[in-house]
Amino acid sequence: MPESAPLIGLGSGRKKVSVDLDADSPHVLVSAGTGGGKSTILRTICCQFIHHGAHAYVLDFKRISHTWARGVPGVAYCRDIADIHDALIQLAREGRRRLALAEQLADDVLEREPWRVGPRLVILLEEVNATMAQLKRYWAKIRESGDPKTSPAVDELAQILFMGRAVRLHVLLIAQSATARAIGGPEMRENFATRILVRYTLNAWRMLVPEVSPIPMPTEHPGRIQVVTRGRARETQVLNLSNAEAREWAISGARAKGTAGPANDVPDAPGLRAEPLPPADTPAAGTGILTPPGDPGDVEADTPATPQAIPAPAAAPAADPDDAAVGLRKAQQNHLPGITLAALRWARANNPDFPKPVGKRGAELLYRVGDLKKWARNRPRAATDLD
Repeated sequence: MPESAPLIGLGSGRKKVSVDLDADSPHVLVSAGTGGGKSTILRTICCQFIHHGAHAYVLDFKRISHTWARGVPGVAYCRDIADIHDALIQLAREGRRRLALAEQLADDVLEREPWRVGPRLVILLEEVNATMAQLKRYWAKIRESGDPKTSPAVDELAQILFMGRAVRLHVLLIAQSATARAIGGPEMRENFATRILVRYTLNAWRMLVPEVSPIPMPTEHPGRIQVVTRGRARETQVLNLSNAEAREWAISGARAKGTAGPANDVPDAPGLRAEPLPPADTPAAGTGILTPPGDPGDVEADTPATPQAIPAPAAAPAADPDDAAVGLRKAQQNHLPGITLAALRWARANNPDFPKPVGKRGAELLYRVGDLKKWARNRPRAATDLD
């Protein structure tokens, strides 16, 4: 089976049932009530992708749904709603980077070498009903005057879902009630061409897969699911990997063997490394030379020196940029690119260790750059182990 088509389980006649995220559907929706084994299904799918060298983001507001993935190389585990917010924004930014790169590559190149846009990124979004509500609540708490009313994380999730399979971003989403409102709208739900239903009600079936008729009777048999793709439902006994088995399979794959393919950049998990911005006096493109004001090269060679010239006073020492007072927006743009503005605002409202303001410009609070940098170095980080 290709690495893009993880085994889900066995169907009638012990036939293998899988879903190809490159050919069938870039995203998968799992709908089930409590105790339906939703996390088991995603654990089974995700560990196979990691085994083949994919990176994974686990966005788990419940915090304990995928303990098998903690510390696994290539996995970023985000539990706090602030980290989930930041992760979605960074993942959408990565998707746009990949779209721009894919646009530059010929179609035949992408078909032969899909890794050219980056490693496969699998996003496990747990309990979307509760998570979407928390994202909206979180944004309402930290947004300021002039910010959009809609949570940018919710908007960015929509962008990720609309991105094509060419960018190799895949959302595996769990919902107890996958209503259009819960997922963000009917357009977003339509991006899930593969839908897995477990312990479903007749209403849930009619809402999610009305094209499949007659409706198969739901069952209480453990691990028995319906995999619906292209208008066809296949009753499947899901592959039931334990936490230990899933972890072992994920770790023993392409990364352990050193065959994960060319190294590609992936978005940093919230609070991790970030590339510094270039200094403001970077030379113009194509020159490579900085000529400071008053450079001797500007003075004509035959200019006679003035006898007994009075020496110019010594220049005052340059001000330390860390002593500058800036607002949070400017601090994020120029000094803390690895932390989103939303995360800074949340920390200001909730973190007792966040620096105190040193002044005010109108209604905007100002902070010393050095204090913000020191806080950023010591802030709690999201638990990740991305290579």
